[in-house]
Amino acid sequence: MKEAVLEFGSNIGNKIENIKKAINSINGLPNTKIEKVSNFYETEPFGVPDKQDNYINCCAQVFTTLSPLALLGACLGIESAMGRIRLFKNQARIIDIDLLLYENFTSSSSELTIPHPRILERSFVMIPLSDIYKNKIALNLNFKDSLSKVGTHGVKLINS
Repeated sequence: MKEAVLEFGSNIGNKIENIKKAINSINGLPNTKIEKVSNFYETEPFGVPDKQDNYINCCAQVFTTLSPLALLGACLGIESAMGRIRLFKNQARIIDIDLLLYENFTSSSSELTIPHPRILERSFVMIPLSDIYKNKIALNLNFKDSLSKVGTHGVKLINS
């Protein structure tokens, strides 16, 4: 099995339940198991073109035999099944599932870029990653210095 890292976000409806439903759906994929889930964090919308509610975000460590493209396709299918609509970039969403990292795999194609290109710019990703990877190294991605530079402003731990 290969290790992968997913990031979950929601800012419509019951955000925590949306994420928990998406996590359960990932666990239901063939030969796929979520090993660890970070704490949940409330974050301010980032780079959005309209007024939106705050997000709830978390990350998960996943082990799977699915290929990176198959895992991405499954994530997109879960988003669609949960009602995600994509009319414009950075719009509010019931669920967002990003494939951040995949063991021994890099890609820079129109379909999939791994590692996710903006991990090291986003505290709402690196803080949950810190819950899972205490040494601040996730699948050879060292994010300690980047987290120190970006800081923790706008990211608040919540009880889930």
